[in-house]
Amino acid sequence: QVQLVESGGGLVQAGGSLRLSCVASGLRFSNTGMGWFRQAPGKERVPVATVGFDGANTIYANAVKGRFTISRDNAKSTVYLEMSILGPEDTAVYYCAAAKDRWASMGSREYVHWGRGTQVSVSS
Repeated sequence: QVQLVESGGGLVQAGGSLRLSCVASGLRFSNTGMGWFRQAPGKERVPVATVGFDGANTIYANAVKGRFTISRDNAKSTVYLEMSILGPEDTAVYYCAAAKDRWASMGSREYVHWGRGTQVSVSS
């Protein structure tokens, strides 16, 4: 059974930073593309950043380019999202997701396993 468990969310002031982690189990992590998505209140879930199986290829949403960094540690079956210069517009539930193949992709349909999410709240 595949499990994705996110952690690291919380309340932070605008301009601050947070690091999200997602530990995966039950899948061949080193051969799986991973992604972070977010859903703000009243809005659809959207992609934030994705990373290919070996960490070499990453894709970012325009809204987070230059502020967020996605990375992975295959030895720990963990994917990270380093977030900096946070603003109120970054407030959302952040979800970790595992792709159906090894590549980075911003399409939610490419993801077959999802975590329960972690709340990130940014105060102005």
